[in-house]
Parts: sequence; C-alpha cells; structure tokens
Amino acid sequence: MKLNVPVEAFTTPDPVMVPDSASIDAMFELMEKHGVRHLPIAHDGGVVGVVSDRDLRVARGLSAERRNQVTARDIMATDPISVLADTPLDEVAFNMSERKIGSVLVYEESGEYLGIFTLTDALNALVEVMRGEV
Repeated sequence: MKLNVPVEAFTTPDPVMVPDSASIDAMFELMEKHGVRHLPIAHDGGVVGVVSDRDLRVARGLSAERRNQVTARDIMATDPISVLADTPLDEVAFNMSERKIGSVLVYEESGEYLGIFTLTDALNALVEVMRGEV
C-alpha cells in the first residue's frame, strides 16, 4: 500500500533564518540555541541559500581574524534544492538520499516560502509511518 503524503506534512514551517550578512559565530550560536543543523539564508525578503552545520564547522577552523570577515553569503550553498509543498514525501526523501543532501527548501505553489524539510524531518516521518500514525 503506497501512502500519498505530501512533504508539507513534515516540513518545519518558519524555521530560524538569518540574513546573508550574519557572522559565523552568530550562526553557530543560533544553531546551538535552537538545536538545528541548517539555516536558510535571507536577502531582500527571499531565501537565497542554506548554511549547514558542516559549513560552519569548516569556517570555524579559520583564524579568528579571517573568521570575523566571513559571512553567511560567503559560505552558503547558493543553489539549494527546492520542492513544492505537495511533492510526495517519498520522492523528496529519495532525492535527498540520492544527492546526499541534508535539507530542501519547501515552497507553496504560489512561490511563497513555506519552510525547510531536513533529514530529521524525514526520520520523524519514517517513525510515524512505521507506527501507523500517518
């Protein structure tokens, strides 16, 4: 039996976002405070990229002087994968696995940003499916 669950059902709505001018240390603090591993990056009212905890760990290895010169715009993935809210969950999870990526941005049909779907969200979906809660 195939379930037809849209990715929207497990998307984290309104995730913590930062401007593209955010510093490495500020992003790291936000990730720790909110327990997240991906930060959508905003510029002029839209999402322009994503910074992962892996990106930040690499950047934190820079000298203190250099680290203070680097912003989100310098280290973000500028071509994050995005999907529509009604895309089937299994399709999104499969594509993330194939591409070895930890998150996708989710948009409404109208183009409005809805949120982010991460590996953690995918695991939560798996648990609910296996328990018969979906």
